[in-house]
Amino acid sequence: MIHLILMVLAAYVVMLAQCFADTDDQVAARSDVIDFAGAFQNDGFKIRDGNVFGRVSKDHPEVVAVNLYSGNSYWFTASTGQKAERLKLSVFEDNGKPVSYLPYEFSGRAAAGFSPDASGLYYVKVALQEGQPATFCLIYSYK
Repeated sequence: MIHLILMVLAAYVVMLAQCFADTDDQVAARSDVIDFAGAFQNDGFKIRDGNVFGRVSKDHPEVVAVNLYSGNSYWFTASTGQKAERLKLSVFEDNGKPVSYLPYEFSGRAAAGFSPDASGLYYVKVALQEGQPATFCLIYSYK
């Protein structure tokens, strides 16, 4: 009886691990975006712990909510692991109004630099302008 319970428990653990395992596309996107964000570390920015994965297509952008603090500068960076042709980031206030930011786009990578005037909730839109649907990874850096 104990052996049966242990076998069922082991099978459950294996199935649970597979549900939370990163896909190859997620691993490639995260690896590429960390390399990409390293350029901002050279300017004194610190990469925030955590990342956001999503899937974008031309007709379906993803929007990520972030809490930002006035007095800080931020760089949002995203990558598809070079699986998409053109990725674009945009930043919006909590009411949906676009903010002025520094854009950067290159192949399946995009970045947006922003310094908020007020602390609060902001939104980062990840959009695919050209290419096939792809998985992206978004991280941000601050100083």
